[in-house]
Amino acid sequence: MNAKVIGSYEQLLEVVERESINKIVVALHDRRGKLPVEALLTCKLRGVDVEEGTTFYEQLSGKILLENLRPSWIIFSSGFVVSPLMQLLKRLVDILLSGVGLVLAAPLIPVIALLIKIDSRGSVFFTQERVGQNGQLFVLIKFRSMQADAESATGPVYANVGDYRVTRVGRLLRTTRLDELPQLLNVLRGDMSFVGPRPERPYFFEQFEKEIPYYGQRWSVKPGITGWAQVSYPYGSTLEDAIEKLRLDLYYIKNMSLFLDLFIILKTVKIVLLGQGAR
Repeated sequence: MNAKVIGSYEQLLEVVERESINKIVVALHDRRGKLPVEALLTCKLRGVDVEEGTTFYEQLSGKILLENLRPSWIIFSSGFVVSPLMQLLKRLVDILLSGVGLVLAAPLIPVIALLIKIDSRGSVFFTQERVGQNGQLFVLIKFRSMQADAESATGPVYANVGDYRVTRVGRLLRTTRLDELPQLLNVLRGDMSFVGPRPERPYFFEQFEKEIPYYGQRWSVKPGITGWAQVSYPYGSTLEDAIEKLRLDLYYIKNMSLFLDLFIILKTVKIVLLGQGAR
């Protein structure tokens, strides 16, 4: 869609007055040496809100715009700072939720284990190395939802919609997200948080870090069982999907709070109850 041009830089003050404009958004690529600084300053002093494009995009979409993003924006913008008090409170909430979750899940665990053993050969649990906070590796635990040795012929690959490697019981576990119950142990041990970016495999982490700017910033916080990207974007396995999820993860890291965590948890419960889990 082509934007309507209503005036030039030289006509900024005239356009603001004529169109009764109360907000001006400055795109990043327009900031480089050709801004009508005096006109913008006059608008600002007259009560017109002047915002930088990346910040406006964030407020509008719940994502961080990666295109033309500069490190200076991250350094000088509000957010991206987690206070020691916030870290302590988040850890206490993680211990409480994971402890309660394991107690409530205790009756389900032997039933799920039995169904997995009846349905297909292999271990009840699936363990895999993942990248945690500050790039530290840890072993993630899940209920096995795929055939044993699912990647023996392919090497590391993402699961796809309708993936033939997913077992019958595994499909049910993935839809209800019950396959992720053992990750409560990862939260209790401190490897993960209840809410955070999805824990990535080292193979894909190294690949995405080379191809996607700021990808490594995801690991400034602990990965989570659920997160802003997980509840806001459908499961995807492409580079484009990884870029879109990074936009969401960076938004979460910038705006992390207990209130946002609670909102994400409630949204996760809604998704699970409606059967919208990963296929």
